[in-house]
Amino acid sequence: MTNTYYKLPEGNIQISFSGGRTSAYMLHQILEENGGLPERAEVLFANTGREMPETLDFVNECANAWGIRITWLEYTRTNNKVGYEVVSHNSAARNGEPFELLIDSRKYLPNIAARFCTTELKVLTMKRYLTKELGWKNWTAAVGIRADEAHRAKTDSKDRWTYWYPLKDAGVDKKDVIAFWDKQKFNLKLATAAGVTPKGNCDMCFLKSEGVLAAMSKEHPERAQWWIDMEKKIGSTFRDGRNMENFVDFAQRQQDWIFEEEGYFCQKDDGECLG
Repeated sequence: MTNTYYKLPEGNIQISFSGGRTSAYMLHQILEENGGLPERAEVLFANTGREMPETLDFVNECANAWGIRITWLEYTRTNNKVGYEVVSHNSAARNGEPFELLIDSRKYLPNIAARFCTTELKVLTMKRYLTKELGWKNWTAAVGIRADEAHRAKTDSKDRWTYWYPLKDAGVDKKDVIAFWDKQKFNLKLATAAGVTPKGNCDMCFLKSEGVLAAMSKEHPERAQWWIDMEKKIGSTFRDGRNMENFVDFAQRQQDWIFEEEGYFCQKDDGECLG
């Protein structure tokens, strides 16, 4: 039975793979519907260097299990000129090197008001590869946004690409994604029983809730050190009023029950936590 929601549109196609289960599910459905991918379709994963090792392993496992090429990209700067580098699972940065390079060039930290990290490290890095390496002029960008998060979908890129949201159009929600991965021979090892992956994307991203960051600080204090170092290096904070070193120290000293206590830590994402 065909599912036209995943039928590739005409022209060049960029399939953005974040390294999470939702975008991986989208990729799988596109592969199934189209019997693989034509040369005009590119699957891209942009590595910031702050992804958990399990995320990198998952991206690599998807490529191997499904017999496809996923191009790994990283932001670079040479002689103060921005660029990109094609890397691999073996050579990919694992200690925030591309991210730190961006911070050094801007001389200030990304924050809720200036979220330039995603734009530069992911969106524009992929654009530079497609235009300079492949010579693409225009393309369709497949993005893994589900129907239950449709508010995140942009309608106009004002750039060379048009957005395509096959999961949203197909009515796919989080339960559908969870059910799919529960049946597979491999899965993202960061996923919880509830189906969420709070450790996905950049490990200690300032857009994650206080609750998630506190839990990360308790479980993976070594992952917090890079964020502490960047704040000290620049002399400011990723989040106004929250010094990462003090926050991590506080979280580490809490007893485990605190992390289950409703209301102790703010649970809102996207920088909505107050206080």
